[in-house]
Amino acid sequence: MNYFSLNDKSQNSNFENAVLKGLAPDRGLYFPQEINKLPPSFFENFKSKSKYEIAFEVIKGYVGDEIPEAELKQIIDTTLDFEFPVVELTEDTSVLELFHGPTLAFKDVGARFMAGCLGYFIKRDNLGKITVLVATSGDTGGAVANGFFDVEGIEVVILYPKGKVSLIQEKQLTTLGRNITALEVDGVFDDCQEMVKLAFLDEEIQEKRRLTSANSINVARWLPQMFYYFLAYQQLMEKDEKLVFSVPSGNFGNICAGLLAREMGLPIDHFIAANNVNNVVERFLQTEKFEPRSSIQTLSNAMDVGNPSNFVRILELFQNKFGNLQEVLSGYSFDDTATSEAIAEMFKKTGYVMDPHGAVGYLGLKSFLKENNGFHGTFLETAHPVKFLDTVEAAIQEKIEIPAVIRSQMKEEKKSFEIKTYEELKAYLLS
Repeated sequence: MNYFSLNDKSQNSNFENAVLKGLAPDRGLYFPQEINKLPPSFFENFKSKSKYEIAFEVIKGYVGDEIPEAELKQIIDTTLDFEFPVVELTEDTSVLELFHGPTLAFKDVGARFMAGCLGYFIKRDNLGKITVLVATSGDTGGAVANGFFDVEGIEVVILYPKGKVSLIQEKQLTTLGRNITALEVDGVFDDCQEMVKLAFLDEEIQEKRRLTSANSINVARWLPQMFYYFLAYQQLMEKDEKLVFSVPSGNFGNICAGLLAREMGLPIDHFIAANNVNNVVERFLQTEKFEPRSSIQTLSNAMDVGNPSNFVRILELFQNKFGNLQEVLSGYSFDDTATSEAIAEMFKKTGYVMDPHGAVGYLGLKSFLKENNGFHGTFLETAHPVKFLDTVEAAIQEKIEIPAVIRSQMKEEKKSFEIKTYEELKAYLLS
């Protein structure tokens, strides 16, 4: 499979180069030259297929022959060695739980898959040391730290906004040590993301270090997020209603993967981009004007993104035709008060505990179902509620059980370096 830059389609890359570089030389995101349409036979006996078989068929066309079949299957086995249950809450509403991985967040899938691919390329090509440079608004940092921890030949540098991630999220990305370094940025996520992009274009840094990114801008982080939409469909396919998925959306990599899965043939009828008050895309769907803004801190911090990088991929999927996109994607946004009230409401009605991101996804779904009949809706619970302990417990007025892995991490000492400017990041990378 070849990939092209969304800034300049004449700039081409194979899968390996796209993974190793993260961004194209012109700062564009890589996009596959073809969408692999799945044959109808793929969905025959779908209920009886294993998650590993499904994932291999979904991803193999985007990797091509650059990773041998046996190696790719091993990477998938490691990536998906936990469950992705769909839990029915009401007659028309289910939740897809994506928090059963090692860091209790949906980003475990992309981080593990990318670590496997990158580790394979480093060994095969004897590439020496590679630096994975990543910005996080919350869960990406912990997932990347865990996925790449002690992977030979890889050093990880994580930028996160000071005071704007939860305590548990911070512990997950700052306590491992060894090949993982955390840089605490005096700013917001968009500042972290901009620093990462600048570093990729800095020739002085490029001469010193081989850089790649593990944000969802990297194809190896973005593409495997398709897996759990197929696994969710496997659990929902006997529903008589049309299917709609509500995705808590920040940098828009997750929902973009779902939309790509739909373009490949997955029978999901509609998607909802559920936003907090950082609602650039919702406003776009209303006005056809994309106007990035400075991000605002909220309870659903992983979605505090004022300039979502992956939205350009969504536009490409729909040939940059606004009407095509509107047919498939709806957008809603909600403030912190509505988020907390939704957590309390769901707990009172069903006993189910949502995290703030899942709560925004639920609110988006609830709004859509009010306006549209004949759908069964599924929202994504992208992180375990324990990662937002204070917010959740305040909403439900009860204590929730803390998993043993989190209790252990909370005892570990935080290790991070504080920076304010790109010049400080550059100095660190050159040191």
